[in-house]
Amino acid sequence: MANGIYEIPVKKIDGSDASFDEHKGKVLLVVNVASKCGLTPQYEGLENLYKEYKDQGLEVLGFPANNFLAQEPGTSEEIQAFCKTNYDVTFPLYQKISVKGDDQHLLYHYLTDEKTKAGIVNGDEFEEKLAGFGQKREKANDVLWNFEKFLIAKDGSVAARIAPDVTAEDERVVAAVKAELAK
Repeated sequence: MANGIYEIPVKKIDGSDASFDEHKGKVLLVVNVASKCGLTPQYEGLENLYKEYKDQGLEVLGFPANNFLAQEPGTSEEIQAFCKTNYDVTFPLYQKISVKGDDQHLLYHYLTDEKTKAGIVNGDEFEEKLAGFGQKREKANDVLWNFEKFLIAKDGSVAARIAPDVTAEDERVVAAVKAELAK
């Protein structure tokens, strides 16, 4: 892909066609989200990060995914209502996609090929805990769980991959976002 992420078609949560081209020149934080996950409260931190840095060029982009223990079972309308009602989410949400497996969306195929493993992590404890529940990666570069984050630089390259249990408020995430915004 010559222009990488900018060529990937997506659909907004309302079903309308979209592309990353509309975010060209901005720093993006792409997150696979879910409404019924233990990490769901991360919506609050993602929204706070978005509000803090959106005027400087940050976009947080939420991609609902139902890949992990069916923790995002809702329709687009239900997901949007949940996010607005519970977390007052104003950052863009997109239609539900698959982030791993045979039906993996092109976006996540691209992201996981570009950054094969998370660089910002809290150790291996979270992955070991998931493995204890029978939840293991099929491929080494698979998304581990809901709320894994990919930081996209202004030029469209994948600047960082952030483990699911590392929140948006984590000083390493904030520092990485600020560094990309400063470029």
